[in-house]
Amino acid sequence: MTIREKLEEIEKETLSPKACLSSLTKGRARFEAPHPLRTDFQRDRDRIIHSKSFRRLKHKTQVFLSPFGDHYRTRLTHTLEVSQIARTIAKALRLNEDLTEAIALGHDLGHTPFGHAGEESLAKLLPGGFSHYEQSLRVVEKLEYEGKGLNLTYEVRDGIFKHSKGRGEILDDVKRNLPVTFEGQVVRVSDVIAYVNHDIDDALRAEIIKEKDIPFHLIQRLGKWHAARIDKMVEDVVEATLRADLGKVAMSKEIRDAVIELRDFLYERVYFSPQSREELDKTRKIITDLYQYLLKTPGDYIKPYPQGDSLEKRVGDFIAGMSDSYALALYEKLFFPHSWPTL
Repeated sequence: MTIREKLEEIEKETLSPKACLSSLTKGRARFEAPHPLRTDFQRDRDRIIHSKSFRRLKHKTQVFLSPFGDHYRTRLTHTLEVSQIARTIAKALRLNEDLTEAIALGHDLGHTPFGHAGEESLAKLLPGGFSHYEQSLRVVEKLEYEGKGLNLTYEVRDGIFKHSKGRGEILDDVKRNLPVTFEGQVVRVSDVIAYVNHDIDDALRAEIIKEKDIPFHLIQRLGKWHAARIDKMVEDVVEATLRADLGKVAMSKEIRDAVIELRDFLYERVYFSPQSREELDKTRKIITDLYQYLLKTPGDYIKPYPQGDSLEKRVGDFIAGMSDSYALALYEKLFFPHSWPTL
């Protein structure tokens, strides 16, 4: 028996009947022989961590356009916070932590530079629009490894594609809208728990809002401090799911309503605030100019894959993959005047 097979046996003996076992994965689009040491979900996690798209997350904005300051979140730190929250919930419910972690680490690979403003700008330019969750799936299936993709398991790809809910239901009652695994559902709710808390933290640091602006009844219900609010939400998910006898990943109505209200507060006072709208105007200018230039002059930058996709789609891939710093540097290179060298 290999080490991988022993690990699979441990999963069968210790995990909940609701957990997705590595040995029962629906598999990959392209067959690969099993690894002697790692389960399939461990391999997926490792492939995501070692991908170029994952590394670029460290220079992609979470909310604010290329912020100065060491303590603002980036897409990478957000991803790590989601992973930590999701693993805590998964362990408490005896779900598969490796699958949970793989989905969490891959869920935002398709995000654009410049946060919400970047996604909104690119969505208006591309025929057919743009959504980061579709792009995250596209990254792992078609763009990484020079167009070969990461060849991840079905369960990880499904969790990445269905992690996002926008301003819709956190845990949708319509089954087809939810990830097929409980682990994917845990990542979906953990994503919300992470961003409603750390975006409040960043908005306070940026002085877009003040503590007194946060509705007092939400502070009473969820807690005043960042860590206390996360702890409250995580405990509620675990307890509500156990009360439902693991019939579904759940939140109590009281906490779910409070989280939704806090999310709505963020949309109104932070994401769509006058300051953010000013940043959106800058972002739209940068991304529009880059998009139009690259459509006319694709040769130096745009890859020939995925084959069969339009030039517009491939330009969108290139822009979506940019970090904030790269987008600003390329814009300066293409559109700013340059001094003549000294003779």
